[in-house]
Amino acid sequence: MDPSVGPRPPGAGVDRRRLLFGILPATALLAAGCGGSGSDERGARADSDEHGGRGNRPGDGSPLALVYNGPQGCSECAPSVADLLRRAPQPFRVTYVGPGTGVPLTADTLADAQLYVQPGGGADLERTWRDLRGSANAVRDWVRGGGGYLGLCFGAYLAGRNPGFDLLPGDTDGYIDLPDTTIHHQRDTVVPVTWRDKKRHMYFQDGPAFLLDEDADADVLATYPNGSAAVVVAPYGKGRVGVSGPHPEADRSWYAEKGLRNPDGVRFDLAHELVGATAGRR
Repeated sequence: MDPSVGPRPPGAGVDRRRLLFGILPATALLAAGCGGSGSDERGARADSDEHGGRGNRPGDGSPLALVYNGPQGCSECAPSVADLLRRAPQPFRVTYVGPGTGVPLTADTLADAQLYVQPGGGADLERTWRDLRGSANAVRDWVRGGGGYLGLCFGAYLAGRNPGFDLLPGDTDGYIDLPDTTIHHQRDTVVPVTWRDKKRHMYFQDGPAFLLDEDADADVLATYPNGSAAVVVAPYGKGRVGVSGPHPEADRSWYAEKGLRNPDGVRFDLAHELVGATAGRR
């Protein structure tokens, strides 16, 4: 049986996320989220991005992407995604949404967007969900009507259920907690994946694997070394849901801060493929 589909093992999904995000002490939670801990340089970039950001500045005719930038304990995660989208082969205009941005995540806000991104970097799943659950129906209705939800690491956990948007044909579980995992710690690292039959490497920090229902309508773009799904795109009504356990958006500063090296070099082709597959309407 393909380990990326089929019955979920006992304790998968919700128990894993409650263990990691629900009962750790506050000091541990700060280090437990997807993605690096941030730096002054990245914090300055986040401040700059609030006023339009660096790099390409797409014209008004470019599609709009909304990036959640509410409180979640990772100063570089939303700005890294924003940079990626502005520099994409088909660039996006980017607007931050969520508490503290001045732009609430509502049906009216979503109506003009082609893509909504829930980035990594969360430190407390339950707390973040309290900020988001009032928007859950609006997000689900928008995706069902043709929008694209992109969830990266922490945002991929939130694509699941209990708590989460319940957008996947299945659920999530932490890759490090699977019985046959190849990573046995929560530290930032580089994980080998098989992306469309080719070996690649991606930045990883305690991201999810995706436990898909039997015969799920989903495209598994990449798998972990144990064969479990690492990157998935699935339809949801007329829209699409793209999720990644690793971080395809990680730039050179992420690797440098943690003393890591990607054998492939720091490239964004996988991120661009995932964005393109998620943003395209059915």
